[in-house]
Amino acid sequence: MSVLLQVQNLQVAFDGKAVVHGIDFEIAAGEKIALVGESGSGKTVTALSLLRLLGDAQVSGSAQFAGVEGSPGPVDLLQLGERALRGVRGRDIAMIFQEPMTALNPLYPVGEQIAEVLQIKLGMGRKAAWARALELLVDTGIAEPARRAAAYPHQLSGGQRQRALIAMALACQPRLLLADEPTTALDVSLRGQILDLLDGLQRQHGMAVLMITHDLNLVRRFAQRVIVMENGHIVEQGPVNEVFARPRHAYTQGLIASKPARDVLETPPHASDTASPLLEARGLRVRYPIPRPGLRGWFGRGEFVAVQGADFELRPGRTLGVIGESGSGKSTLALAALGLLPLGDVGGELRILGQKWSKNQKENKDLRGKVQVVFQDPFSSLSPRRTVEEIVGEGLGVHMPELDAAGRRARVVQVLAEVGMDERQFPGFLQRYPHEFSGGQRQRIAIARALAVRPRLLVLDEPTSALDVSIQKQVLELLQRLQRDHGLAYLLITHDVDVIRAMAHEVLVMQAGKVVEAGPALALLDAPRHPYTQTLVRAAGPS
Repeated sequence: MSVLLQVQNLQVAFDGKAVVHGIDFEIAAGEKIALVGESGSGKTVTALSLLRLLGDAQVSGSAQFAGVEGSPGPVDLLQLGERALRGVRGRDIAMIFQEPMTALNPLYPVGEQIAEVLQIKLGMGRKAAWARALELLVDTGIAEPARRAAAYPHQLSGGQRQRALIAMALACQPRLLLADEPTTALDVSLRGQILDLLDGLQRQHGMAVLMITHDLNLVRRFAQRVIVMENGHIVEQGPVNEVFARPRHAYTQGLIASKPARDVLETPPHASDTASPLLEARGLRVRYPIPRPGLRGWFGRGEFVAVQGADFELRPGRTLGVIGESGSGKSTLALAALGLLPLGDVGGELRILGQKWSKNQKENKDLRGKVQVVFQDPFSSLSPRRTVEEIVGEGLGVHMPELDAAGRRARVVQVLAEVGMDERQFPGFLQRYPHEFSGGQRQRIAIARALAVRPRLLVLDEPTSALDVSIQKQVLELLQRLQRDHGLAYLLITHDVDVIRAMAHEVLVMQAGKVVEAGPALALLDAPRHPYTQTLVRAAGPS
């Protein structure tokens, strides 16, 4: 295959500080390459630098691209003038950004945004561009393309928005597609669908794809070659099968070994059959009131049933995993367990430590100390205006009022030490703010905040989905150790089959508000009976 893009001695710096250090790589025409590394490795910066989308960054080296339409030979992308480069962007080289909700303009229907690319880049008329936009949406597998084209981004699901973004990127049939974490924000089965879509479109159009990702299952499934980056350096590259079978660099070996490992007590001493369940539901039903269309809306509201007749129980020292795609009802189930939904919308029976949530918040005070939550994104769940000491000690004034200031600080220091953070590692850490810590460290702070009041049940809402694979493994190992040491029960909400396999004793599989399959986690994942469960397990890749 002929070389489409040859990058030599690429260097990128911000304010004189280098973040990419003289890397070399090439992409052949029609080739699928994965650029792999953790956050901060320089992989996204590398891709953005090729199209000079980094603002004030200092970029040097060369990027010889042989796919510019009308050019007799390769051109150096890093030396092109801005006007010439605008002609390359979107036409010869297109990019799919990580988060479609921020990449799409919220003020215009998605069809108009796709058509605009065709009008600007190819000079098509308005009517012809709209017709072609519909064809592109059909190619990406969007149902009811005419209706979806007229919809605004917020009216589409995550998968539909990503498909619209792919349609926009492929509008001009580029020679090279840069795909920056195109499936990270999607559920596991949607990831598989988007991957299959990109694979089919790549073969159909013969374009090359540079996939930026930290998902090793995605790399195995999609790419022909892999480039591994660490701290702005390329540490290893080669055919996917060879690199994964015989990784040479320690960093690559660490990434491949970062798959979550199961290290739980299969029969915890706290979880005997005679122990009372900490969490128990019988016929749990949760509804959300919704407006009715037309005149019927004048006389009452309709309802959307988010959870339908769920039965489960969770005993001390055990983890109940709840898995399903967005909209399956798993997060609603967690909110019900936390008592954060109007009681009038929750039917059936739900008991925490033998008690029901009350409309009287004073009666719920003791129960709230026994049930705590760790959210998906530690950065948004921690107040940026509070210090670590204030964040972790926040609940102590309410649930442990007997402690004086010295006692509260001692408890904060103790619980932070339990999650692996102390003064020796982080000097002055009690007075530091969340933005001064990494993602994994922030999640440890969030776990410490939940543990501070000595709960018996933790609701874990996608606790590792925002983290890199190696950090994810560290946080899961921490949660497993804390469960063994304290006999904690976990209600684990996730769409990650690997996390369920590592953490859960029992599992509920939810689809469209219903529990479609339930049972011991390993037995269920090894031999799923329901077609939906089979789809989830298959999409997750080899165990």
